[in-house]
Amino acid sequence: MKKQQLVKSTSGIRGVVGNGLDPVMASAYGAAFGTFLKKGTVVVGSDTRPSGEMVRQAVVSGLVSVGINVIDIGIVPTPTVEIAVKQLNADGGICVTASHNPAEWNALKFFNRAGEFITPAQYRILEKIFNLQSFAYKPFDKLGNISYQDKWIDKHIRKTLAVKTVDRAAIKKRHFKVVVDAINGAGSVALPFLLEKLGAKVIKINCYGNGNFIHGAEPIPENLEQLCRAVKKHKADLGMACDPDADRLALVDERGQPVGEELTLTIAVMEVLRKTRGITVINLSTSRTTADIAKALGSQVLYSRVGEANVVAMMHSKGAIIGGEGNGGVIYPSFHAGRDSLIAAALVLSALAWGKKSLSALVKTFPRYYNIKSKAPLPADFPARLKRFERKAQDLLGKYKIDRRDGLRFDFSDGWFQLRASNTEPIFRLIVETTDQKWTETLRRQVIRFFR
Repeated sequence: MKKQQLVKSTSGIRGVVGNGLDPVMASAYGAAFGTFLKKGTVVVGSDTRPSGEMVRQAVVSGLVSVGINVIDIGIVPTPTVEIAVKQLNADGGICVTASHNPAEWNALKFFNRAGEFITPAQYRILEKIFNLQSFAYKPFDKLGNISYQDKWIDKHIRKTLAVKTVDRAAIKKRHFKVVVDAINGAGSVALPFLLEKLGAKVIKINCYGNGNFIHGAEPIPENLEQLCRAVKKHKADLGMACDPDADRLALVDERGQPVGEELTLTIAVMEVLRKTRGITVINLSTSRTTADIAKALGSQVLYSRVGEANVVAMMHSKGAIIGGEGNGGVIYPSFHAGRDSLIAAALVLSALAWGKKSLSALVKTFPRYYNIKSKAPLPADFPARLKRFERKAQDLLGKYKIDRRDGLRFDFSDGWFQLRASNTEPIFRLIVETTDQKWTETLRRQVIRFFR
């Protein structure tokens, strides 16, 4: 079988287990990260996928071999690792998770001492150490040690409940009934437990935490059919779905209709800006709905490249108070600077409680756009094709603005679209959003045809 090329970026080192990602490589990346840090302590956690224990042990071995102490916090959401790194004053963190990728994939996500994704500059140093296989191995009496802590989900929940922007009293009065689909991933315990602490009645589906991804791992509408049926069956107020590492949150309304992952961020941004004025940062793949709502609440909206590390870097540099990615990834830096389905869920319930509206009624108050997200295998000559496509774009669109920071994004009077290579899979992504459903689909077909 041909080796699957690893997908490497600040978003992680990802590959198919046994066909590109193996324990030798995982151990080497652990040793490389420890060599990069030189000394200190690293927090390690993982999601529930079947290869998680194997990969986690390999990574821990690599870290210990270069003298790094490891605090293993077990199966936890990715944002829980980020929080633990900062609260423990650790020197870094690694989460063993391929996020929204299918079960055959796994990956390593690296965090710096701030509990944030390593920066592009830090990633380049790490990759150089790995490529040179230049590891600072230690003798037997100077190896790192391993300790275990198992209460970090509880600490993450307590931290979430302490956020003043979340109106716990109003949420409790609404007596929400929520169906949760955690796809048997790392959110299986954390998300239902948080909602129960907020006073909601929770109906759990796929919350066994056994790594059995019984539907597609990404929380997009086509993977939420079971959740939609459950919301209707139980006459719930809404449904919530997270991805396997629980850093993204998607919503289903009380009618059993998928609201889509984009509007999770819109609602969270609205709830924060309703109480605090400040800058919003979103990525170039995010719906205009979020930007429109933020601007209506007096916020300046800035766009970053796709990827949590890029969004967080801009949020820090511009002093933003809220933001994230349109994939359901809410980032609230006063809480912690990383995508987090738990704070997203709390902010959504707070917004619904304050507005005294159903989820479908709240969504009807937002500007209406039609958004289609597509993906296709990445052609070897993708950069060259982008250049050729750019020359043809005027025939397709007429007048437009173009942003070249992350693939190509075209903004025009009634919408926008973006073409970019994925940071996490060997594919390219196309997102088209306009004010007309037919035009959105027509434009999607015309653009993607050029790249096939």
